[in-house]
Amino acid sequence: MKNVICFFYVLLFIGCQKADDVSSCIPVPEHFPDITYPDNNQPTEARLALGKQLFFDTQLSIDSTISCASCHFPEFAFSDTIPLSKGVNGAFGPRNAPSLLNAAYSPYFNKDGGVKKLDLFALVPIEDHKEMGISALRLTKRLASNTALQDQAQAAYGRPLDAFVMTRALGIFVRSLNSGDSRYDAYLQDSMALSAAEERGRVLFHSPRTNCSQCHEGIFFTNHQFENNGALEMYSDQGRKLVTAKETDRATFKVPSLRNVAITGPYMHNGSYATLEEIVDHYDQGGYDHPNKSPLIQPMHLDPQEKADLIAFLHTLTDQRYTTSRSEQ
Repeated sequence: MKNVICFFYVLLFIGCQKADDVSSCIPVPEHFPDITYPDNNQPTEARLALGKQLFFDTQLSIDSTISCASCHFPEFAFSDTIPLSKGVNGAFGPRNAPSLLNAAYSPYFNKDGGVKKLDLFALVPIEDHKEMGISALRLTKRLASNTALQDQAQAAYGRPLDAFVMTRALGIFVRSLNSGDSRYDAYLQDSMALSAAEERGRVLFHSPRTNCSQCHEGIFFTNHQFENNGALEMYSDQGRKLVTAKETDRATFKVPSLRNVAITGPYMHNGSYATLEEIVDHYDQGGYDHPNKSPLIQPMHLDPQEKADLIAFLHTLTDQRYTTSRSEQ
């Protein structure tokens, strides 16, 4: 039986030979663009190792029960398996935890885009009272006596383990989480790689009849925009409006990547849709009305075979590494 986390990190650290070898520490698929790093947070082996350690460390929560990995499971493409993740003191967060894969290419974070820098993103769940519930200052004081982590911080950043070090190391780790080894990626090299049903689904996905690829475009299957997709009749979550205060942004949310969508359910900003079948039915019917609903969301009138083909194509977006890891547990 192969441990999924060990399996993942064997792949992750292949080629990471030197502390200053940026390209080898975080290799990316050949057909992906290069990752852009902040000048003050270039990747090194020490920084990557520290970020990994912190990601799985429950000491980062107020009661030492919750780590980043408690809501972002490696075997589920670094997403959660329930609608709303459970944080400290039994509280549930307000939104569904998304996959972290390919986050290095996102221009902003949170479903409302309220955080613009990946190196600051970790502070949101750490300090949120419904997630990890601890201030950065208190966390720094807690970890001051942890000799092993302090040594790692010095090796990685030449300074004690403070909020800067924690967030930057976690930022480096999250940038290392890429996903580009799916059957769809094989198709990009070999047009015969998909089955007949999957190919029909691919054509349908990119057709004006469905408009799927208008929002889920490009190599990452997202346009990185904010949309309302008619998911609900009534929204308690204001979405992007919380950031911009614009009424036109009410109940709009970041368009998610569809990579690994078959293993990252439940879906929507609040996890209210459990299966891909429910998702396809939702779009097929045109969704609920809302003043800000995207005009692209219209009834499609798909027949059962077309729905099955579309779902078959979505399954081709699953990274083979996660499929293998989960099947061997």
